[in-house]
Amino acid sequence: MLAAQRRDLLIERLKTEGRIVAKDLAAELGVSEDSIRRDLRELADAGLCQRVYGGALPVSPATADYATRMAVSVAGKERIAKRAAALIRLGSTAILDGGTTALALAKALPVDLEAKIVTHSPTVAAALVTHPRVEVFLIGGRLFKHSAVTCGAAAAEAAMGINADLFFLGVTGVHPETGLTTGDSDEAAMKRTLAKRAADTYVLASSEKIGAASPFTVLPLSDVAGVITDAAPDEPTVKELGKLGVSVLGVSPSWPAREAAASDA
Repeated sequence: MLAAQRRDLLIERLKTEGRIVAKDLAAELGVSEDSIRRDLRELADAGLCQRVYGGALPVSPATADYATRMAVSVAGKERIAKRAAALIRLGSTAILDGGTTALALAKALPVDLEAKIVTHSPTVAAALVTHPRVEVFLIGGRLFKHSAVTCGAAAAEAAMGINADLFFLGVTGVHPETGLTTGDSDEAAMKRTLAKRAADTYVLASSEKIGAASPFTVLPLSDVAGVITDAAPDEPTVKELGKLGVSVLGVSPSWPAREAAASDA
């Protein structure tokens, strides 16, 4: 098999199986493990996979620029936002992460909601200007333009004074092996800081993020109260999350009502 054919096969395996184990594939194809690793390096350099120890995982498409992501999975993000908004109770304090799904959540909050919302996203804060009973606290710092959020030492220090009921976390990858990941180390650190300031953390994960991975770990799956997603209940990663004991709050129309309710338990 030619190298180009092998690379095409690797891409197909990532799509169908969600992972590649270099040792196993090398044995299957009768080539050296070094050859497979070299192929994976080339795919990673082209942005077509995320290399991990022993192989590779699908790369997250959510690493695209902010403007591009605004047009991705719009309907799914709106369903996720509606489900997340229902978790914010009267008088509670919630932290909203940045990103396009968090922005959808801000827009989904009832206009008459009375709550405190903390965010490090100027776009999320601006979306709440029309909510007269929502008190908005905007964390300042260096602006990370890819996600339109503030990061860095000043932002992290400001976050340390927060005590919230909920944190709605945005990530670019949700995978049983790598946990919750994102594409920037400073942003990952800021997300961890915010998670420590809330009693419960819920992940906002549109379907393209399920089964994908990015370079920097945010949190292990065991640290969150649940994953809110529009991925289908029979999606392989969703099923694996269930086996790991992760609470999945499904909002896809394909989720039976009784299963969606059971996922909240």
